Amino acid sequence: MTILVMGATGAQGGAVARRLVAEGHSVRGFGRSGEVPAGVEPVTGPLEAALDGVSHVSLVLPMLLERAEVDRWVEIVAGSGVRRVVFNTANRIPPAATDVALFESRRAASDALLASGVPTVVLRPPVYLDNLRAPWVAGRLAAERVLSYPLPADLPVAWISHDDLAAATVAALTRDGLEDDVLDIGGPASLTGPQLAAAFGATYEAQDVAAFQEGLTHAFGPEVASVVAATYHWLAKHGGDLYETDPTAAERLGIRFTPVHEWIAA
Repeated sequence: MTILVMGATGAQGGAVARRLVAEGHSVRGFGRSGEVPAGVEPVTGPLEAALDGVSHVSLVLPMLLERAEVDRWVEIVAGSGVRRVVFNTANRIPPAATDVALFESRRAASDALLASGVPTVVLRPPVYLDNLRAPWVAGRLAAERVLSYPLPADLPVAWISHDDLAAATVAALTRDGLEDDVLDIGGPASLTGPQLAAAFGATYEAQDVAAFQEGLTHAFGPEVASVVAATYHWLAKHGGDLYETDPTAAERLGIRFTPVHEWIAA
């Protein structure tokens, strides 16, 4: 079994690639830079060549991939003859259509893969705990004991780590009986902002999304910042129960998601 990890040069794909290598799998990593984790065979393209000889695919789409390119990637993967695809949408997907490009491109890719005839598992995570290590979050947390994040204080979130995403992806790639499942993965408890902050011994502040976008612009450029901020603007108005925990996902995958207090202690 040879597994292609698409996005292996990034934080999410990199975590998946490291986990697969640690468990003894043959792993090929697809990414623009080719700077993949140790033990991973780097592949920079074209995608058709990267898929040659591959049996399983872990797929996460680049943030700024245009909709036409999303469709092309899905078509290439679906037509490659692989035995299973695990698609990480990198966010939950609202039940009804939105005007947020990131949500809708992932919805379209998910629907296309599930309809392609290739055995597919779709993993839909909420927000990553690893985001809290970003300097603009960790700095105030350390200096002022204030956890500032651009989500409403009363929005419940089943926060998940990149390591747990990796565990879920490996299970989805290798466990029998998951074909065509759509799983809302996440931590075992849904925490509001103040509950999350209390786990750090801090208070919570719902950061203004515009200020968050400005920080992202300095770090990643205006295009990425705009795309990401659009999801947070939507969540501020419509988040509801989108990020709630779903215990059936862990049961289906046969894994245990890490509680927030354990992640903090580690």
